[in-house]
Amino acid sequence: MLPAALRRWLRRPKRSDPRLLSQFFFADERVTRVVAEINGLDAEQDPQQYLVLLNQLHLSQAHLLAVLERIMEECIPTQRHTRDYLVKFPEEVLVDNLGNHMLFAAECLLAGTFPELEEADGAQLRPQARNLLCSLELVRTVLREQSLSQPSSYPEPVRAVLVQFDRLFAEFELSYVSSLVAVKSPEEIYRQQEIIVLFCETVERALRLGYLTQEMIDGYEPLLMFTIPRLAIISGLLIYPKGPLSLEQSPEEMSQVFSPFYNLLKKIRDLLRVLSVEELCVLERSLCTAELEDPCGPDIPPVWGAAVPRVDPPAPFSLLEVPCATPPTSICKMQLGLPGAINDPGTDWQSGTQPLGSSPGPCIDDTLGARCSELRSRYSSTKDMLHTLFICISGVADQLQTNFASDMRSILKTVFKIVASQAEPSEEPSASREKDGASCVTGAPRVADCPLCSSPIEAAGLGRAAGTHRLPEWVPDSTCSQCSACRSPFTLLRRRHHCRSCGKIFCARCSPHTAALPHYGQRKPVRVCTHCYTTHLSPASWCARSH
Repeated sequence: MLPAALRRWLRRPKRSDPRLLSQFFFADERVTRVVAEINGLDAEQDPQQYLVLLNQLHLSQAHLLAVLERIMEECIPTQRHTRDYLVKFPEEVLVDNLGNHMLFAAECLLAGTFPELEEADGAQLRPQARNLLCSLELVRTVLREQSLSQPSSYPEPVRAVLVQFDRLFAEFELSYVSSLVAVKSPEEIYRQQEIIVLFCETVERALRLGYLTQEMIDGYEPLLMFTIPRLAIISGLLIYPKGPLSLEQSPEEMSQVFSPFYNLLKKIRDLLRVLSVEELCVLERSLCTAELEDPCGPDIPPVWGAAVPRVDPPAPFSLLEVPCATPPTSICKMQLGLPGAINDPGTDWQSGTQPLGSSPGPCIDDTLGARCSELRSRYSSTKDMLHTLFICISGVADQLQTNFASDMRSILKTVFKIVASQAEPSEEPSASREKDGASCVTGAPRVADCPLCSSPIEAAGLGRAAGTHRLPEWVPDSTCSQCSACRSPFTLLRRRHHCRSCGKIFCARCSPHTAALPHYGQRKPVRVCTHCYTTHLSPASWCARSH
């Protein structure tokens, strides 16, 4: 009878075998080999080699988990543990290699260290980490044996261990991330979906009224990151008063995104209700252009390319409460009509003289009229009142981008996916387009601290696939503690990534693209940052696709 080692060697699959179990065999073999090399190395005598082996272990484990994920999708697609909890996680946690991070965290917990966790939380998670790693070892053993015997089938014992591992992995992932960061409750997720609906309705109304264009949305105009929330505040308070910005509910019942501004939103709503239609249009156009227009001057089309200043509301409560000694001579000449009429730019506004929310009729209620006069009398002029509204609405919207950056990114990303036009099949680039590649690059937006932007000649060379340029100098990991784009600090879950085009360090969210860099000798797609991908590499990628 043949020895066991010889039988295993004879049954060993070929590297060219496309079956998943065969691929798992070699991925598992690589992990085992790297672990053996680490165990036999003295880290103090050769720290550089130790770091190299750790990086190899990280990559090999990521590949092993990727193959294992494909096996579970093929073997137990209907028995997978639900991953609905992922919607609760902040956006920065949802990186591509989250599974590998969870495996590393489990190993650290089992070794007695608690990365970025309180000691009590780490001790509570340690049993789950132990069960997960034991289950992973069992899965590796079972799949390795199966790949040597029948790599084309998944018997019931294999399915059972995969189901158990999938459940333990999901439970540990939810528990670990919940201990590390704040996760959303189901109620908050529902409220965020309501905000997405409000933003979508706001964009559709802005398109009808001409505040925005479809080209701006399809081009992901950066100004929209500020314009849409500003217009949504007006829509949520006037057009859809029973939506997520409903002030009839308590602050605790509102989304945590808007609840901190509850009292300020009530004062903004009261002022919005006394505006005439023309004044409302002036205010909304001003919010789109980030510059207050003169309500008495001629209509000025929005300047969409204008810079967006960050406006912090300077004592917004007092601004809305300071009375004016000299009231305007004309008060409430024309009030906003019914909510439905605001959506129709062709409505006869002269017939809609009743305040928002009142029953139709030719006369304004005396109480509402007195309230309107009292609010207007606090300001020296209409321009002063519109300026107050502009500052307060801009302040609230801009604070959303600062205090709830992750939520706003997620909301606006979903909105753009919904309202953007469907992509049409792209035509083959013409020869003239290839020739104009360099001019497109040089005409692109420049960033002061971008190595390529600081060298226009070098940047123009990226538009041509021919020729090989000197590789960019990489920023050392030790000198960079935060993302070069969003300035988010690097942590266990937020890893460092080098852009192969400029050499700077980014987080996964700011470097999600891959592109070939033929000018650097990189024929296969490699990781690049968003700035290089959109500013420097688009013409190059067109040229690469045309060849």
